[in-house]
Order: sequence, then C-alpha cells, then structure tokens
Amino acid sequence: MEPILTIVVPCYNEEAVLPETIFQLQQLMVDLVNEHLISHHSRILFVDDGSKDQTWEIIYKEGLRNEYVRGLKLSRNVGHQNALLAGLFTARDSSDCVISIDADLQDDIEVIREFIYKFNAGFEIVYGVRKCRDKDTFFKRSTAQGFYKMMKKMGVDLVYNHADFRLMSRRALQELERFNEVNLFLRGIVPLLGFRSDVVYYDRKERQAGETKYPLKKMLAFAFDGITSFSVSPIRFVLIIGFISFFMSLLFGLYFLTLKFLGDTQTGWTSLITSIWLIGGLQLIAIGLIGEYVGKIYKEAKQRPKYIVDIDSFNLPLPRHHLLNKKVEDEFYKLDHRHRSETN
Repeated sequence: MEPILTIVVPCYNEEAVLPETIFQLQQLMVDLVNEHLISHHSRILFVDDGSKDQTWEIIYKEGLRNEYVRGLKLSRNVGHQNALLAGLFTARDSSDCVISIDADLQDDIEVIREFIYKFNAGFEIVYGVRKCRDKDTFFKRSTAQGFYKMMKKMGVDLVYNHADFRLMSRRALQELERFNEVNLFLRGIVPLLGFRSDVVYYDRKERQAGETKYPLKKMLAFAFDGITSFSVSPIRFVLIIGFISFFMSLLFGLYFLTLKFLGDTQTGWTSLITSIWLIGGLQLIAIGLIGEYVGKIYKEAKQRPKYIVDIDSFNLPLPRHHLLNKKVEDEFYKLDHRHRSETN
C-alpha cells in the first residue's frame, strides 16, 4: 500500500521563487504517484509565515486549481522553526510520513524518492545531508563547521551538515509533539527521538530566486539559541574561568605580599586597571549568560503558543475551478471559518 506523503514548505516572502517551487514539487508528486511510490492522496502544504508580499495569494490561488497544493496561513511571523512545526503537526494525522523542505529549491527534490525508499524499508526518520560545502563562502563554511564541532564537544547529538530537509513518520511526529518547549531546536530534538534513522546525501544547489532569509545576524542568533537550548556548558565554562581567576588572584596576592615583606614594592596603575577590567568583563559575561538562560526559563514559564493559524486549507475539500473569481474566494473563506468554528 502506497504511503500518504505530505511535503511541508515554510514560506516567508517567497513570491519570487514560489511559482517555480510549486511547479517542480507538483511535477515530482505526479511522478511519484505514477510510479506507485506514494498515494494519490499525498499533498504539498505551504506554510505562510506572516509574509508581507504576495506569498499567500500565490499559495491560495494555486490551491484552488491544483489538487496537490494546500495552504496554511499563520496570523503573524513566528520564525522558520515554528512555522515548520505548524506544518508538521497540521499534516501529521492525515499523513503516513512528512517531508520538510525550504521553499528556495536549494535542497535537491529528486532525493525525495530515496527518502520514500528508506521509509518503506522501515526507517522512521531520514535526514537529508549535504555532501560538501564547496559553494559556500569561506566564512560561512568555516563558521558552520565550527558550530557543528562545538555542539558535538558539548554533547549535543547533531547530524553533521544537516539542516531541515528530512522525512519523519507519523509516529515520530507524535513523539515530537510531546516536547512542549517554547525554544525548540529541531536539529537537536529530532535525533533525541531515537527512532530508526538513516541519511541521504545530496548536492545543494544555488537559490533559484529571491534573497536568503538567514543573513549573518539570524544565523548567529540561531546558533546561540541552539547552544543555550541544549547545553549548560557556556555557564560551566564561565564558572571555570571564575575559579581560575580566583586562584590566580590568590597567587598574585601571595606574590605581592612576599614583595612587601622583602621591601620591593612599587605602586603601579597598569596592573590595577587591567585586573579591574578583566574581572569586570568576566562578571558582565557571566551575568549576560545567566540572563540568557533566565530569559529562556521566562519564555517557557509563560507557555504561550508557538504559532496561531489564521487560515487552514489542508483539511478542507477545496472547490476546483478553472476560472478564479471573487465568489469562489468568498465561499472558500466562509467554508474555512465555518470549519474552524465547528472544530473549536
């Protein structure tokens, strides 16, 4: 029996690349159905993460005429990871397996076939892993590799050179939903599930159109969130530095006390100011790190929802019309709001 597959695609201001993404993924779905690898009930779920351009309009209109395309519109921008979770959990109950992929077409969609083969062979999680980073700049390549190595040394089990291109079974998604953390670092959480897993290697492509949604500032914030969400090593590191500084100050105190008794003392501002700045800097770093962890505890304690769905067309029987008009759109919105009110 062919499994029901849902491909989840988080989107934020992707109007430039979205038509090509829809075309390529839809063609792939048709091929997989014709090859009897997946069920004809399989779908592509595009999650609009509060886009400010025409992203939702493209998804919505394509969903009216394309049987494979569905849309999920979030009420505001909640970030890539939360938008991805919204799509995964929405598609979970109606799918045997779910594949997550970015909208920029940099991940090779042709290896999705291998994902399905692995799933049929009994693997609950299949990771898409880049073969190399030759197309990255030296800075991006070195910082990314350094991040993976540092996380490994801190005891975090990450799949090297894996982002969010993966397959997960329904059972894996059910267990993932039990993680109620607000700061959910998926690349570290998914390996913790412990289910049978495998990897598929692929060559990453150039972005088809549009601009990257992960500039340097966001990448650094994402890496820092990953570190502080999974490890207390930074605080322990600062604690070790504090102990070292304390013992060094004792040694220097004994040294200067010895000089005083020997009558070889000399007043100097340089050593005093340097030590004050050193201790002051260490204290600020320690306070900042502790504040970061306290902030995460604060967010967890509030238990605010990770996302709020505005429009959900995934579980609706959408009308199929060759000609789109205002009446069809109005009927769709009425149907959607009626469905959500009955569900609640």
